[in-house]
Amino acid sequence: MFNLGDFIFQVLMFLFLIGIISIIVGASKSLFSKKKSNENNRIEQKLDKVIELLEKDKN
Repeated sequence: MFNLGDFIFQVLMFLFLIGIISIIVGASKSLFSKKKSNENNRIEQKLDKVIELLEKDKN
């Protein structure tokens, strides 16, 4: 026979497991997005320098 208490416990543990997985995924995404934003800032600075040099060469 299936007990209601067992069912509630299994549902809570399943939700707990999903919560832990979602926290890990969210934390890893935020770490990677910070890393990419730093790289994007560096690339933008380099492109700005290249544009300035090209404008100087035009004049």
